[in-house]
Amino acid sequence: MSDSGDPDDPDEHDYEQEFMGDDEGPAIEFYGGRLMSALPLALFVVWAIVQSGLLQIGATNGLVAGMLLALIVGMFFVKGDWKTYANTIFEGMTQRVAATAIVAWLWAGMFAETIQVGGFVSGLVWAADALSIGPTLFPAVTFLLAGLLATGIGSGYGTAIAFTSLFFPAGVLLGASPVLMFGALLSGAVFGDNLAPVSDTTIVSAVTQDADIGGVVASRFKYAIVAAVLALAGYVVAGSAMTGIDVGQGAQSVLVDESNPLGLVHLLSIGVVIATAVRGRHIVEAVSWGILTSAVLNVGLGLASVSDMIVFQAPRDAGLAQSLSFLPFVELVDSGQAAVAGSIYTGALGFFPLIVLTLLIVAGARILVRGGGFAVIQDWLLETFATTVRRAELTMVLGTAGVNSMITINTAAEIAIAPYIARIGERFNINAYRRANILDANTSALGYIFPWGGGVLAGYSAMVGLPDQYEWFTQSMVVNPIDVWPFVFHGWLLFFVFIASALTGFGLEYVADRESSEVARV
Repeated sequence: MSDSGDPDDPDEHDYEQEFMGDDEGPAIEFYGGRLMSALPLALFVVWAIVQSGLLQIGATNGLVAGMLLALIVGMFFVKGDWKTYANTIFEGMTQRVAATAIVAWLWAGMFAETIQVGGFVSGLVWAADALSIGPTLFPAVTFLLAGLLATGIGSGYGTAIAFTSLFFPAGVLLGASPVLMFGALLSGAVFGDNLAPVSDTTIVSAVTQDADIGGVVASRFKYAIVAAVLALAGYVVAGSAMTGIDVGQGAQSVLVDESNPLGLVHLLSIGVVIATAVRGRHIVEAVSWGILTSAVLNVGLGLASVSDMIVFQAPRDAGLAQSLSFLPFVELVDSGQAAVAGSIYTGALGFFPLIVLTLLIVAGARILVRGGGFAVIQDWLLETFATTVRRAELTMVLGTAGVNSMITINTAAEIAIAPYIARIGERFNINAYRRANILDANTSALGYIFPWGGGVLAGYSAMVGLPDQYEWFTQSMVVNPIDVWPFVFHGWLLFFVFIASALTGFGLEYVADRESSEVARV
């Protein structure tokens, strides 16, 4: 892409042409008018609210089924031949914006799992124990360390799962409030998801607004740090006011048993990823260097074996497997148990359902464009609400908030609303960095606040398994997702920071103030 900043440059709006329908293509006519093209996405939103919000089922596979059925139902409202509708689904699923999110998830998932098998979270637990952090400060420390992990690995979901599995029970043992602990680790996930150069939401927000990742991260730091400082103070105050559960003796021994100071060496791995990405290298290259660094550290320091990261589990009766069993990545197993395992495999595999869901949602958004519903909604917003720069930005903030409150997977919601942010922002000549920051802030924040949010349910899914892992952890210690939403301080504060920014103009930049660098390297 060109970095000329010229709106007439044919390469300047590749994403806009691809996703928003500026290219030539047949329109889809619906019974009931152009707004009926929003039916597939609307049905999916209803499905997501019922499944995640009312029934509290956080399975991504269920959301995939919901979107598939929504696309099928939408087809029955199409006038004439269904071929164009079907082709639009393929067209949407092959767009680059979806591929960008997929690449980010796959690489970040491999990196996150690799430093986790190397004991990074247990290193953080050791540090908290060594500093004699008590129950009053433990939620605040949890917020800081979860934010550090999420910023490094670029996965808020991975952070929520990792910290719920180990750091959450450690805090409960020390006497910290379970609901405050859960809110604190979710706040840390918000911080990293918003600020990490390798975060899927950071990458998608940059790509969809024609901005470079390094510039986006640098420009959003001022918003994130304001919310983070206030959130940290909030957890210190709340930690002194909210009491935990008395689980008896043994807290210190559990912390020591589950900790390893060597795990902190992966701060170097995280630093490699962040430094490489901010310097402007391709995101695949940045995370690949992080994976290589963490793998070397794992093996060199004995934190994890090669087989912990990648292993071929072959049947014992396979002749070639027997002759190769001396290799550190070949393991003989009973027949019927053959598989590929390790952090590299599981890190990528964990995102497969989310990848499919994102592709389907992008297809639904493409149908909305082709059917004319996007234009109707856009024109209505521009004529009714977004009549000045301040009102346009407020519309952008509230619009992203509304979509993210209904679509439970944050990146999927971001992809769905991104075209509106781009068009409204360009209408008022708002800089791409500013647009990307508005888009990403709400996407990162609200996905970890609402009880049906993907980030909340990711942590909750790990929490319900804790009674099976620890004898002392009882069902009464499990936090209901509906109880935690007021305590995700950083998420709420980040949202209100952008409300205030829209109303006051804090941080507002126009296209002429600063031009975005090329984003082809993303």
